[in-house]
Amino acid sequence: IQVGAVSYDRAAIADHANDLVTKIRGNLKNSLVALGVDILEGTGKIVGPHTVSYGKVGRVDVGGTLTARNIIIASGSVPFVPPGIEIDGKTVITSDHALKLDWIPDWVAIIGSGYIGLEFSDVYTALGSSVTFIEAMPNIMPGFDREVARMAERVLINPRNIDYHTNVLATKVKPGVPGVKPVEIELTDFKTKEVIDNLEVDACLVATGRAPYTDGLNLKSIGVETDRRGFIPVDEKMRVLDAAGKPVPNVFCIGDANGKLMLAHAASAQGISVVENICDRSHVLNHLSVPAACFTHPEVAFVGMTEEQAREKAKEQGFEDKIVVAKTSFKANSKALAEKESDGICKVVYRKDTGEILGVWIMGLHSADMIHEASNAIATGQTVQTLKYNVHAHPTLSEVLDETFKQTHVDVPTVHKQPVYST
Repeated sequence: IQVGAVSYDRAAIADHANDLVTKIRGNLKNSLVALGVDILEGTGKIVGPHTVSYGKVGRVDVGGTLTARNIIIASGSVPFVPPGIEIDGKTVITSDHALKLDWIPDWVAIIGSGYIGLEFSDVYTALGSSVTFIEAMPNIMPGFDREVARMAERVLINPRNIDYHTNVLATKVKPGVPGVKPVEIELTDFKTKEVIDNLEVDACLVATGRAPYTDGLNLKSIGVETDRRGFIPVDEKMRVLDAAGKPVPNVFCIGDANGKLMLAHAASAQGISVVENICDRSHVLNHLSVPAACFTHPEVAFVGMTEEQAREKAKEQGFEDKIVVAKTSFKANSKALAEKESDGICKVVYRKDTGEILGVWIMGLHSADMIHEASNAIATGQTVQTLKYNVHAHPTLSEVLDETFKQTHVDVPTVHKQPVYST
């Protein structure tokens, strides 16, 4: 297929994103209403045991007090903006502003090279922008498995109009005026705290993570204090803990507000766990079984630990000689080759004495869709010995994971019991 010049409609892209959010929000609201859920709009706070008040500023006709047997706090989070950074919503922005795609800067500095920063670098470079990452850690993508991060750098960073500064802080950021005045960024050495450079760019995206939205909840009314970052302390059953570390009766906290794992699907899983416990069906969510994904092109997805984290844990607990890694390249996958999307790797970190899966990382086409076989295996306690006997359709991308599990070896001989099926 040969095509001529390609262009895009920025307004149409922005409208699609906004319409999508509106549609999804509407669908969720309709689902709640269909289930008989009452939705009361306003700012809420706890005023005592089993009691919540809510209202809207400047509106005397909206608000009231509610009582309930159980209270679940799910107040979420907001973008975290470090000191010294001035947000104007136009040239210095957070991810909330960036989603609106009001304009496409020629040169964008992105503070932070985690999931949010990487995903937006993917968007901006696809639309023609140049990107500069500003990262405080020694390496970009500091939360990634290092081997996967190196491949991500080769595939997602090096071929594109992207450069980066590591071991530096953006200590001051002053907004500019589009097309008139640049954004000014002061770079400070992370270790010496000396100013080492100044950047002038068209726009700056602050992607330094998110902070819990817990101010104003009046938690002191039930004897609860947040930690220094604002997270609400909870136990393994998501029960809110008071200042003495004891569970507050019938008060739970899920999602970003508790800081255990700041992902939407983790919040959902925590909510399900809370309901199970409220219904006297004891349940504890294994957070190491919750998958995560970075929606770049290609995607990066993982569950569990990085190889570095697994080896550190093994060293602490005395089984460092039992850590083994199995790997498969997408270049050996028929579907990936047919799609001409063969850049990628699948990596399984496990214990060779027990077969326990400690972590799985996939970088490649549709990896976010494939990671669930691994996350569900961790959640249900399956080992590499059993997974290597699973059958996958050919040709599919899922065979990448299948081949990786088939490469694993354990010290204990595999005892595979063939199920008996009736005919």
